[in-house]
Amino acid sequence: MLPILYSFRRCPYAIRARMAMQYAGTTAELREIVFRNKPAGMLEASPKGTVPTMILNDGSVLDESEDVMRWALAQHDPAQWLKPEEEQAIRELVDENDGSFKTSLDRYKYADRYPEFSRETYRARCEVFLARLEQRLQTSAYLLGESISIADIAIFPFIRQFAFVDKAWFDQAPYPHLQRWLEAFLASDLFTAVMLKYPVWQAGDDVTVFPNQ
Repeated sequence: MLPILYSFRRCPYAIRARMAMQYAGTTAELREIVFRNKPAGMLEASPKGTVPTMILNDGSVLDESEDVMRWALAQHDPAQWLKPEEEQAIRELVDENDGSFKTSLDRYKYADRYPEFSRETYRARCEVFLARLEQRLQTSAYLLGESISIADIAIFPFIRQFAFVDKAWFDQAPYPHLQRWLEAFLASDLFTAVMLKYPVWQAGDDVTVFPNQ
């Protein structure tokens, strides 16, 4: 039996989990969902109803994307994405991404739902984090040096989401190193592989194995 992975293709949390699994070669039964019709088995496993949700063979449930990433990397991490010597820096970067940056990103992306401030104000709040990433990338190819870390993979899908809110603005913004970093991931075989489209899962469907073997 394979673990079961409930996922949604465009969700940045699900993207980063799938990228870690693709890299590590950890396989699961992929069940692509739509949020308006969440499968009963997914809600039984994790009532909060978010993706990714993974049900392991022993019945335990991982319903946080970083937990899925670390589960995959604990099994196989040939390029040392985990970088335990950099754990504090990883934690600080991912926490800021998932906290204040994600909050501002949601408001920037859906500014009409948050009329207290302008889209430009929400974008400026996002730029606090962008500037921090840009500073790191001025001196290295990746956020923690010359090789990829779990921090890069955890943060990349959210920078992608930010960039495509207004791609013309992002492309001319004063973040050349961040733009280079983003484009490298967008063009990577790893990202391409995890963004393949799958039909929405329904009970009784044939098993879809992820990653594709």
